[in-house]
Amino acid sequence: MKINEIKPNPDFTISVVFDDGSSGVFDVKPYLDLEAFVELKNINAFNQVRNGGYFIEWACGADLSADTIVAHLTVQ
Repeated sequence: MKINEIKPNPDFTISVVFDDGSSGVFDVKPYLDLEAFVELKNINAFNQVRNGGYFIEWACGADLSADTIVAHLTVQ
């Protein structure tokens, strides 16, 4: 599934819209203690998330696949 839109939120979640029209919120907080994600505890770094289509990524090298996001998405 391809990611059409992302929006970082101040509570370290990301609002996501997929190409099939489904959407929801993905909570990044459980990942923030993992080595690759530690820099994202800084909200400015977190907000620099980039949509890669089938993944999202940050400048620090952390990334999450669309499959991971779908598996843990909270539908709203």
